[in-house]
Amino acid sequence: MATTQSIIYVCSDAVGETADAVVRATIRQFSNDNVKVKRFSHIQTEEEIDEILNEVSNSFGFIAYTLVQSHLRKRMQQRAIKLKVKAVDVMGPMIQAYIDTFNDSPKPEPGQRQVLDEEYFKRIEAVEFAVKYDDGKDPKGLLLAEVVLIGVSRTSKTPLSIFLAHKGIKTANLPIIADTDPPEELFVPTDRMIIGLTINPAHLLKIRTERLKALGLPNKAKYASIEQINKELATADELMKKVNCNIINVSERSIEETAGLILKMLQDKS
Repeated sequence: MATTQSIIYVCSDAVGETADAVVRATIRQFSNDNVKVKRFSHIQTEEEIDEILNEVSNSFGFIAYTLVQSHLRKRMQQRAIKLKVKAVDVMGPMIQAYIDTFNDSPKPEPGQRQVLDEEYFKRIEAVEFAVKYDDGKDPKGLLLAEVVLIGVSRTSKTPLSIFLAHKGIKTANLPIIADTDPPEELFVPTDRMIIGLTINPAHLLKIRTERLKALGLPNKAKYASIEQINKELATADELMKKVNCNIINVSERSIEETAGLILKMLQDKS
């Protein structure tokens, strides 16, 4: 018997990143892998809301929405009740609390939409940058980046680069390899921030051993030997001291936690 796929509909009169992030954070709290997220962005009319709600009412799912414009929020609320569709207003209560407390109104839609669009395309550009200058593929990226991540293999440089890119930050990363000189571009003075990612040897040994197992390779490979790991970490420590960068130990940290520390560093710098 086929399992009905659950769908969470993300609806927004802007890009929808906020509601999408909340929905995906919620999904991660559950073990159900059969949940799909479907996004509707830049909603401008009540007719669009009606069409979406009609679709949702005929499926197995609910809506999470961020609608700044009050008439669109009202339409969503009224039609959802009529069609017996569960619709979660992600920003509405916060917006209303702001209005009630500070006696202010949301920004006019056209101007705000332009700002949101600019932020969206900035993120797209940053993601493309992160992909292009991943893993030291082109040293030129070390000169153009806002953030440069350096560290030995399996210290989460690539996922961190992509995470920061989704925040609009152009990030390049460079692997530190024992007995290999880093590119000269790393030592050229620029306005970038260099972050060294370090890790406890035992933790890295476990990660690399699991990586080899996943690839179907023998776990006795030099890559996953404690001797090689200690050598690489010593090389990394020396280089990080040479470039005088901020250092984060990623051993017990999630990508989100490490990214949060980097974002705080950037904020303190500016």
